[in-house]
Formats: sequence, structure tokens, C-alpha cells
Amino acid sequence: MAIGPRLDLRQSQSLVMTPQLQQAIKLLQLNNIELQEYVEQELEQNPLLESDAREAGEKGEIRAEGVDEMTSDALPDGPDGPDGPDGLEGLDGEASSAAKDTADTLLRAAETGQAVDGGGSMDADVDNEWSSDTPGDAPSPVPESNAYESYGSGGGALGGNDLPGLEQTLASEKSMRDHLLAELGFLVCTTGDRLIGAHLIDMLDEAGYLKDSLEGLADRLGCDLEDVEAVLGALQTIEPAGLFARNLEECLSLQLIERGRLDPIMKIFLENLDLLAKRDLPGLMAVCGVDEEDIQDMVVEIRELDPKPGRAFNHDVAQPMIPDVMMRPQPGGGWIIELNSETLPKVLVNNVYLAKISAGDVSKVDKRYIQDCLQTANWLVKSLHQRATTILKVASEIVIQQDAFFKKGVSALRPLVLRDVADVIEMHKSTVSRVTSNKYIATPRGIFELKYFFTSSVGGSGTGDGHSSEAVRQRIKVLIDAEDVKKILSDDKLVKLLKAEGMNVARRTVAKYRDSLGLPSSVQRRREKTSKL
Repeated sequence: MAIGPRLDLRQSQSLVMTPQLQQAIKLLQLNNIELQEYVEQELEQNPLLESDAREAGEKGEIRAEGVDEMTSDALPDGPDGPDGPDGLEGLDGEASSAAKDTADTLLRAAETGQAVDGGGSMDADVDNEWSSDTPGDAPSPVPESNAYESYGSGGGALGGNDLPGLEQTLASEKSMRDHLLAELGFLVCTTGDRLIGAHLIDMLDEAGYLKDSLEGLADRLGCDLEDVEAVLGALQTIEPAGLFARNLEECLSLQLIERGRLDPIMKIFLENLDLLAKRDLPGLMAVCGVDEEDIQDMVVEIRELDPKPGRAFNHDVAQPMIPDVMMRPQPGGGWIIELNSETLPKVLVNNVYLAKISAGDVSKVDKRYIQDCLQTANWLVKSLHQRATTILKVASEIVIQQDAFFKKGVSALRPLVLRDVADVIEMHKSTVSRVTSNKYIATPRGIFELKYFFTSSVGGSGTGDGHSSEAVRQRIKVLIDAEDVKKILSDDKLVKLLKAEGMNVARRTVAKYRDSLGLPSSVQRRREKTSKL
């Protein structure tokens, strides 16, 4: 066979990701915050898009009457809905007429100098305006120097007084950083020490502990480690005691120093806090060289201290996640599932503006740009509608599949995989995966991520169905919480109890689930429950 260049004609099939398809997939996996940012960027770039300021009345809603019946009601109007092929709606003639009348009135007022309500001229002599302090008092002339300041002094934009707004006068709690910076000026004198102190303050976490090493700070600032330690020692005297500690032992030591209770025995006690965590009472007694009564007193004193002194200051409260889907019980039975209209961006194509610019003399370049903008706007409206419909379908099927969970709790959560939902709604499981990522549903039992309801299956004993791994975890927690102090349940015993309830779980699986719940071993639990600490 000769080696050389040649031409071959071949025919093949391939999946091409068009820009529109890529956009639809991208929108599907965005959460509500990311979606809002994306839509705002499109509104800025595309002149044919505008925000729909109508009241939320197009939210999707599905009533799930049970696990076998589901009806759709009032889905959002899509690209082919009542608003037309592009998601447009007609102009309200009455609203347009009212807006025109208002505009004409304002225009006449601007031209003639008359007030909108037909009052006196805007050029009236305000020097002779009258004011009174209280209703019913005799009017008193306003001094000429304050005439314009008094005229319109109601906190409006025309007022001459520069008084702060209401939101600027609200009281606020002082943050930890503000408190420490104010105290820093009284503790150190030189500029270098204040610079070191400011960096140490910025190194604190919310609990009041230093996050980085002092050596690293000394290298960054180009100073001696002794200078950093000296400033740190001064800052550790600030109230509340315990701030600027590098570990729990130092935090508690600073608080005991303030109380005058840090003796040598207490130092040894603090150096062996791991024994206290394990409830190893004999070990603490042997290390400290004291009897049981003294150990009990030391434990009581330690419990009076604050392991996180930074919590005494005001911190930003974490805002709860905004759900994408709302769920509530239906009076006649079943559930009502609807999209959260507050998280749905409402955009439409401005046909009025499109007709206006198309009627003029438009060049080929501008016409091509307008066509691209129109195509992008139509696809965005269609993609947003498709995204809302898909989320509603997936969420509704999840509610149907996990109906027992919403009625009975975690113990009734059944195993579920993406394919189970995808097969019912006739979509690919990758689409279901994108829909359930970073999407939340508000239920009577709380706010959950949609992925929470997809759990692996733990085999049932005999011919019974499998059990959700989350349900097995919950059952292990219930058994351990209810165990008798004299009969602590080992992992082997837990395996037997679960098997008797139809949950065929291996011992290593029980140990893994127990560790994930933060529950100690049977030996540690026996020590904790029998200890007097």
C-alpha cells in the first residue's frame, strides 16, 4: 500500500452542542442567585430584553393527590403560551392612557411653572412662607435666611438641611474587630506595635482564636518574633478574657489567670484535657495527684469558663437558603408543589422597541445585530420557561416517590436514585442531576436540598425491600439514644437489632454510620454515661 496524501469521503453521525443547547444546560444547573446574576447581565447586554415587573401570578403549581395521581395547574406561560410566540403580552390601553395623561400634566407644569395640582406658581415668593411649630399655633414668619431651608423641609430631596436618613440613625452593636481596635490604642504606643496589633486582630476567627502562626506574621512584617509576642501578650489582657489564644488550653488559662485560679495543679489539668474529653476520671486523678472530690471541683470550675469568647460580640447571621420550590399540604389530602415566584426572573422581549428601531433606516450591520439580539432574547425566554417546567416536574416526582418521608419522617425515607425519577418523567438522569444540584425545596419538615432525597439502598433481610441509608442512620441514632446505662449496645448488638427489624447491615457499615453521626464507640459511651463528670 502506497504511503501518500489522498482524499476520502466519509459519512458519520455526531452530537453537536449548539450554543442554544449549551445555554439551556447552563441555566438548568444554576441556583437562584446565579440565575439572577446571569439574567441581569443579559438585560444589560441585550437591548431587546426587559424585566417583567408584573406581580407574580404565573408561578407553577402541581397538586400531588397521592403517590399515584398528579395534576398540573397554572404552569408558567412559556414561549408559546398566552403571551405569544416570544413570551410577549399586549399593552394595557387603560394603563398607557393614564401614563400619557400623567406625562402631559408634568410637561405642562414644567413649561408654565405651575404645580401639578393646579396650585400657585413654582416661582412664588417663598420668603413670605409661613410655618408653625404645632397645629393650632399662630403662624410665624420664617426668617429670610432660612426661607429656602424651611420650604420643603420634610426629609425630602428638596430640603436644605443635611440631616441623616433614618437608616443612618439606627443603633448597631459593636463588632469584635471594632472593640479590639479601640482597645489597641490604649495598650501600645508606637506605630510599629499598632501595626502588629492590627494584623493580630485580623488573624482572629469568630471564636476569638488566632488562625495563623506568629512566625508567619513576623516574616510578613519584617519584624522580630519577640515584638509580635510582646504585642500579643498585651492584647491578651483585653476583656473578655481568652481572646487571642492559640488553642483551647491557652484560652482557658487566660480566663483562669484573670480569676487568679491558675495554680500548678490546674495547669496539669489543662494539659490533659483529652482525658477529660474521654471521661477518664482515674487517669486525671493519677496525673494531677488529687482525689475525686478535688477533680469534681476543678471540672465545675472549668465548665464555668467560655471556650469561645469571641461569641460575645455581634457577628453576621447566616441567612437561610432561599428555596426554589414550595410545598404545602392540600386540604383534601396530598401535597401542593409550586415554584417560588420570588426566585424566578421575569423577562420578556420588547416588541415595541423592536418595531420602532426596525421601522427606521437600518444598515446591514445593525440589522444583523438586531436579529442576533432577537434570537438570543427568544432563546433566553424559552430556556427560562423550560428550566422552570423541568424543576417543577422533578420536584413533583420526588415528592411522590418520598411521600412516606413527609408523613412519617426520616425513618420512612426510601432509597432513591436518579434513574428512578428520570424514567418516570422521561428525561435523562444527567438532566435530573443538574436540576437537583443546588436546588432547595421548602417542606413542612424544613428546607432540604433536592439531592437529599436520593440515598443509597441498604439490603433488607429475607425478601423485604431495601432501606435508605439515611433511615438506617436515623435508626442507629435512636437505638443508641435509648440504650440503658447498664446495657450499652455494641456494634455487633446493633447489627442484630437492625437485622431483626429487616435491615441487613454489616458491622463495618454500622461503625461507619455511627462515626458519621458523631457517636462514640460503646466503650466510650459506657465511660461517659457511668462517669460523674
